[in-house]
Amino acid sequence: MELVYSVCVGFMSACGIFLMLRGHTFTLVIGLTLLSYSVNLFLFASGGLTIGSPAVLNGSENYADPLPQALVLTAIVIGFAMTAFAVILAMRGRADLGNDHVDGDDPVDPLAREDKA
Repeated sequence: MELVYSVCVGFMSACGIFLMLRGHTFTLVIGLTLLSYSVNLFLFASGGLTIGSPAVLNGSENYADPLPQALVLTAIVIGFAMTAFAVILAMRGRADLGNDHVDGDDPVDPLAREDKA
């Protein structure tokens, strides 16, 4: 189970970084969100992947650590606020500039350049 979990976290991280490197703000926001989710899953897994075991109880040797769960809960709230802020910035940039490119410049289409020449 740990192998499947770690492969999924790695795949989500790779997809998030790939989307963050794209040139449009919407894909940047989706990439940031995916990377945030993958970090949250990594932190959650650091508490232990025990199935069917209770939370911290007296006498239990196999329990889930509550500290990473509290960290993930806090990170979810912070990630939601970060995503909302990034979406507002993307909407404002689209309204002001008329495009959603990260640099603010609409990249020139190479086919359109050949037609003009």
